[in-house]
Amino acid sequence: MDVYENLKKLGITLPEPPPLGGLYVPVKQTGNLLYCSGQGPTVKGVPIMTGKIGAELSIEQGQEAARACVLNVLSILHAFTGDLNRIAGVVKILVFVASAPGFNRQPEVANGGSRLFIDVFGEGGRHCRSAVGHNELPGDIPVEIEGIFELV
Repeated sequence: MDVYENLKKLGITLPEPPPLGGLYVPVKQTGNLLYCSGQGPTVKGVPIMTGKIGAELSIEQGQEAARACVLNVLSILHAFTGDLNRIAGVVKILVFVASAPGFNRQPEVANGGSRLFIDVFGEGGRHCRSAVGHNELPGDIPVEIEGIFELV
């Protein structure tokens, strides 16, 4: 399985890695694990959508936002490793969902990102996950995703 062939079949071109939003690194390696900082649904650092899921945005829009977050995660992983085929698998992701009061379907929103990891990495894309509702995320983005990845 070639990750770039999977991306091509999905009609996906990786975006440029987003600019840093603070004093941190986008990826940190320890042993054979890569820890990725949280990524939002942005293009060149500009949010593609804002608002809360369950108020201004639907679950489907939240899934689209989660997918955009994963594209940014993939872009920073590619920049760090030089080759996404070096990734043996997705270990765990943490999905933050900006949620309207009473909204409790965060796992459905997170599925948008999880699906893309599975589509790109196959069985290696199956992962542990937490999906957590928050009242606010940076820049009023609706979703933020961070992850842990295993290198070959």
